[in-house]
Amino acid sequence: MIEDRIFKKSKVCIEKLEPYGFEHREDGYYFSKEILGQFRVDIIITDKVRGRIFELDFDSEYTNFRIDKNMGEFSTRVRDEFEHILLDIKKNCFDDRLFIYDQANRISNLIYDKYGDTPEFPWNDDSGAVYRNPSNRKWYGLIMNINKNKLDDENKDVEVINIKLEPDHIDTLVMKKGYYRAYHMNKKYWITLLLDDTLSDQEIMDLIIMSHKYTEGK
Repeated sequence: MIEDRIFKKSKVCIEKLEPYGFEHREDGYYFSKEILGQFRVDIIITDKVRGRIFELDFDSEYTNFRIDKNMGEFSTRVRDEFEHILLDIKKNCFDDRLFIYDQANRISNLIYDKYGDTPEFPWNDDSGAVYRNPSNRKWYGLIMNINKNKLDDENKDVEVINIKLEPDHIDTLVMKKGYYRAYHMNKKYWITLLLDDTLSDQEIMDLIIMSHKYTEGK
């Protein structure tokens, strides 16, 4: 979805919606704007941002702008106008965040408070954020956005952090809820922790401190 891509790492500022032009209704915040003289864009913000386009003459929904393949020049123009509205709403009514979910952002803040370290995003798609020990540039944490089915049978979007620990400690932790053998890394020395509030911030941070010490070397 276009909306998911644009608002993926941002959080709405509710107090800014009505001054921008949104109308507060029982089920969310609504905003409408006419484009190209023949369409109306309706935006609704609930727990997500969703948009629809209607042809003014017939009040029928126009969906061609969502077809990625073989999209014509006119549909492309409609899509560009739609994205322009979304981007302006994001600029004026949302705050950018490093990560998608609340716990990942809280953990990032705790790491900064403890070490002054900020994440690096080495991949162009922002799929992973690396935390390095400044003394030797070794990784002590990697936050990723993945589908949980890479860890178990549940199919949903999650953020996780991989940290480095002693193998014996990992063997004990993976017996508990919220811990997994490391995704996409050496399973002997790395472990994956869910960042969906299954584990407390303090529990996660205590293990990150261990990982930081483990990567300091002798």
